[in-house]
Amino acid sequence: MKELIIDGKTLTIDDVVEVGRFGRQVRIDPEAMKKVEASRQLVDAFVRDGKTIYGITTGFGKFSEVSISHEELKDLQRNLIPSHAAGVGEPLPSHIARAVMLLRVNALLQGNSGIRPEVLERLVLYLNKDITPLIPEQGSLGASGDLAPLAHMVLLLLGEGECIYRGAIKPVMAVLEELELEPMELQAKEGLALINGTQVMSAIGLFAYADARDLFEQSQVVYGMTMEALKGVRDVFDERLHALRPHPGQVYVAEQMREILKDSHNITTQGELRVQDAYSLRCAPQVHGATWDALEHVRQKLEIEINAVTDNPIIFPEDRDAISGGNFHGQPMALAFDYLCIAISEMANISERRTERLVNPALSSLPAFLTRHGGLHSGFMIAQYTAASLVSENKVLSHPSSVDSIPSSANQEDHVSMGTTAARKALKILHNTRHVIAIEYLCAAQGVDLQDGYNKMAGRTKAAYDILRTRVPFFDEDRYLAPDIKAAADILAAGRLLA
Repeated sequence: MKELIIDGKTLTIDDVVEVGRFGRQVRIDPEAMKKVEASRQLVDAFVRDGKTIYGITTGFGKFSEVSISHEELKDLQRNLIPSHAAGVGEPLPSHIARAVMLLRVNALLQGNSGIRPEVLERLVLYLNKDITPLIPEQGSLGASGDLAPLAHMVLLLLGEGECIYRGAIKPVMAVLEELELEPMELQAKEGLALINGTQVMSAIGLFAYADARDLFEQSQVVYGMTMEALKGVRDVFDERLHALRPHPGQVYVAEQMREILKDSHNITTQGELRVQDAYSLRCAPQVHGATWDALEHVRQKLEIEINAVTDNPIIFPEDRDAISGGNFHGQPMALAFDYLCIAISEMANISERRTERLVNPALSSLPAFLTRHGGLHSGFMIAQYTAASLVSENKVLSHPSSVDSIPSSANQEDHVSMGTTAARKALKILHNTRHVIAIEYLCAAQGVDLQDGYNKMAGRTKAAYDILRTRVPFFDEDRYLAPDIKAAADILAAGRLLA
């Protein structure tokens, strides 16, 4: 994989996935580093001149009115990190923690934060050597940035705490000694520059988005299999219909389904078996399309945020100025991630309704619960229960985080975004939804078998069926079902059904 050159402005979502999940190596653009050097020189000048600037020569939050002497500036930055490293909960997955590091370096490379180049070089060194910080998932309010979790990241630089190295949790200092590296001493502004940003919520939300995008594309194939198992009516994908209501997602989904099912001989035409299908089949272009539109909105927000300056105060070297503002506030992403939660939940909602149609003999011509031996065998009865349980859990998790706020820092920080909570919820909803769609996948394949429809399947759906059947055989008699669900979910997690 080609080395990634970062400059603060051109990072893509796929770049972040490749560095976080697949260990792509990173290098800093030398031209960007010139801007970093210029902003650092201005911070040094502010310190020499004794200029009063928040977080450089003052305390933080409610202590912003407290002046700090020149002799105490290093202590100010040093004290900031361990006191703010107050997160709790399970550590973020390694690929997300790596993405946090990458995003923070990228933001600082714009040259508006006053950090020394060697600090950024050290973080990139850790990325390339796969030294990953242990970042607790809970503790951020999503304004003043992701202070607590980012402080845990910065402990790496100070030689404190623990990290993941070569697949094992080790003391940071032991890893530095092994690599013959010294801990770093933070200088004026640097502690604040490193922790005052939205990179934790952005990293979590980015992977929730990227994986939801892949799951969405695969869910279309699973929906196509269900259409074949239930002999659905193809007319609902007609291009003329969707041209009259041209929401981009709706048009895209209908086009995609026409392509997926173009060579199917299982699906029917209007009036052949029935005049119309139930909403979960007939309205999928509209419902799935709305989710696609939401995913597109989240993508646009992420592309802005991962190349944005979210520090405070922000340094303007050309104007020899510094402004204390609110670019660290996570509200733009909090709203987007709440929208993401709702959009992913809707993927599960309609999928579970299709599963119900597959297992319920009153709603299809298939045997009850997709077993030929009903009564003696229960078939997929309880698999639908599981899907229903996950869908209901998603509804609870879709309660928006962004409408909540709680004052902090003695009411100096009196409105916060809870954007990191929104992103974390999106990951959980994604996990649930993947399993709901996995259950539809299993039931659709079983339905095709019970209809003797394999030889009449479309090319794309037949390929998806074959992938599943390499892991999960036909369900002829009751067996331990949880491994089958996991196998189907693993196929989706690996992106096996992507075109």
